[in-house]
Amino acid sequence: MKKVITDNAKNVAPILINNETVKNVEKRILIGSKQEAPNFVMRLFTVKPGGHSPKHSHNWEHEVFIVKGKAEVFNGEEYIVVEEGSYVFVPPEIEHQFKNVGKTDLEFICVIPNTADEE
Repeated sequence: MKKVITDNAKNVAPILINNETVKNVEKRILIGSKQEAPNFVMRLFTVKPGGHSPKHSHNWEHEVFIVKGKAEVFNGEEYIVVEEGSYVFVPPEIEHQFKNVGKTDLEFICVIPNTADEE
C-alpha cells in the first residue's frame, strides 16, 4: 500500500551548482522518481544574491512559484522582475533564466515532467 509522503524541504540534501553558466544555486529534488511520482518532479531552488541559473531552453514546460526573494526572469525576449508570491509559466523551447536581484536568498519551486532529467 502506498502512503502520503511528508517532510520538510530543508531535510533534503541540496545539490550545489556553481560553474561557467550557473552561479551559486542549490537544487533540492523534493518529489520525483525516488518517491515513485508517476508524472512530475518538484524541485526547490535556492539562489544566493547575485546568483543565476543558466540561460537555456528544452522541450518541456516549467511551472514555477517564487517562494521567497526577488528575481529577474528571462522570458525569451526580455527580463521581467518577479517577487515572492509570483508564478511563472515557461513553455517548451523558450529560452529562460532566473537571476537573484535581491539582497536575500531567492527560493522557487519548479515543477517539470518526470520525463525530464532529475539531476
